[in-house]
Amino acid sequence: MNARHDLPAHAPHTLVTPSPAALVGIFEPDVQLAIWQRPANPLIASYLEASRHGLGRGLRTTLDAGRCPELGELPDHPGREALARDIGQLAELLGDLLDCPHVGLRLEVIDKAMCPRLHVDRVGIRLLCTYRGPGTEWLDDAGVDRSKLGSGAGGLPDEQSGLLSAGAQIQCIPGFAVALLKGSLWQGNGGRGIIHRSPAVPADAFPRVVLAADGVW
Repeated sequence: MNARHDLPAHAPHTLVTPSPAALVGIFEPDVQLAIWQRPANPLIASYLEASRHGLGRGLRTTLDAGRCPELGELPDHPGREALARDIGQLAELLGDLLDCPHVGLRLEVIDKAMCPRLHVDRVGIRLLCTYRGPGTEWLDDAGVDRSKLGSGAGGLPDEQSGLLSAGAQIQCIPGFAVALLKGSLWQGNGGRGIIHRSPAVPADAFPRVVLAADGVW
């Protein structure tokens, strides 16, 4: 089953917007995924292409909301500061939304699907942004049997376990789009949360580079 890259704004639990201010819609009880569609930054894209063999394991750090990360361990090519500024701005955005003083960041450099099975995160709200390679895949609630998540799949692949209903379409968050994913630990969200997975990474897209950010109190 191929992932679709067009975003179905009509899905009742999904908010798709060209405005970062509209991401506050993630706090609506029925919204499980909010996506800010924004254009790719060519300076960051060029930096990651030029640095793709030297990114190592990426970055793991905790920032005070509103500060930029230090990327001194990443290759020193044009565009590195643009990447640092963008990460800092996204950390500030999440800090403002969640009213948290710190933000935990992971800039993951990935050569295979990190979480290849459809699942729901045990978090409140997580921010994801794929800078290089295919974006995170997600599934509309209307196309899923949640009883088949995790151990309910009986060890079968997602496409064979009965998790997906006939005609279900797995969607893909575009590159550089900023996504807020609501998990099962958000207040009042038990038994819910957006169903998603890491995509397969084609050989010509190695490595995939994705930012994950969580509020820290």
